[in-house]
Amino acid sequence: MSTVVHFSPELAAWLVQSLDQAVAPAALVQTMINERMDPRVARAIVDAFVLARQNRGPLPVDCVLLEEPTLEFSYDPPRVPARARFDVEGRVVRVLAHYERPPLLVLADVLDAEECAELIELSRPRLTPSTFVDPGSGRDVVSEERTSFGMFFRLGENALVARLDRRISALMQLPLENGEGFQVLRYLPGAQASPHFDFLQPSNAANRASLARSGQRVSTLIAYLNDVESGGETVFPKIGLGVLPQRGNAVYFEYCNGRGQVDEQSLHAGSPVLAGEKWVLTKWMRERRFVSAGAAAAEGMFR
Repeated sequence: MSTVVHFSPELAAWLVQSLDQAVAPAALVQTMINERMDPRVARAIVDAFVLARQNRGPLPVDCVLLEEPTLEFSYDPPRVPARARFDVEGRVVRVLAHYERPPLLVLADVLDAEECAELIELSRPRLTPSTFVDPGSGRDVVSEERTSFGMFFRLGENALVARLDRRISALMQLPLENGEGFQVLRYLPGAQASPHFDFLQPSNAANRASLARSGQRVSTLIAYLNDVESGGETVFPKIGLGVLPQRGNAVYFEYCNGRGQVDEQSLHAGSPVLAGEKWVLTKWMRERRFVSAGAAAAEGMFR
């Protein structure tokens, strides 16, 4: 995580003049500390000016990013404990494998073949190029890192979606209302998803507003809607795991504890599809009832 630290034009001018006169950066930091500036802030500002000069890049104008110290993630007991099978909404879901850190389950028989085929056909006419939330602006932009096509279902949008919402919410052991609407993605040959986290970073106004409304994302379930001829694994590089996409199976993982810490062990990616295509269904769960920006405006909630 990082914090934006602002500084005055006068301080910037003094730093430039002092560095031009070959004053040691450590002496500049000490002078700023003597003027009652926080030592970490002083070092961050001086380091930013020194690095910009070394790289012959633009100097900071009025702010720098201060990286916050990262506390070691503390694991709670998993929301969904590992066991051989789950009976959810009249369906038996089998557990093929599990990891402890991050809490992760590879699941079989989450969806049946007919459900997968129907989801693909319902999604197909609504697909658009996938976007991601730009960390700086908070706006949705077309992704160069996720070369896929996607769409979203509303909670309970039709009978099939309502049934799967109930089943997957029960499987993830959180209230149905905490779930974001299903996302369906289609990856063509060569398409992939670069390594990323599913939890939200409070680095822009849109994410901060979403976190205030609904809390952090806490868990993800990725279900595979078809068998991929070659490639397309969901990989977790920090734990050395790759999950093969097989129709009806899923991978479930958690990444936020009760203190709001997020787990960087949950870093994951989609390997390139080498042959055929790949269809996936994703469900994200929040700490509280999920309220979209549009719904918040309609309900007159804060933004």
